[in-house]
Amino acid sequence: MHLMYTLDADGKRTYTLKKVTAAGKVTKSAHPARFSPDDKFSRHRVTIKKRHNILLPQLPSKPL
Repeated sequence: MHLMYTLDADGKRTYTLKKVTAAGKVTKSAHPARFSPDDKFSRHRVTIKKRHNILLPQLPSKPL
């Protein structure tokens, strides 16, 4: 079993173990993607994120 989630009306994650909710909405995996040091395309992904200002240091901080 894998931990899955859906977004509720407020944009918060609702966690479940099911692949599809009772409402028929498909869930997403709550686990991060695998990391590989041999990744040939990581440089390109970082460049695209920098270009569109979506790198973590570029995002505005959220209040706790």
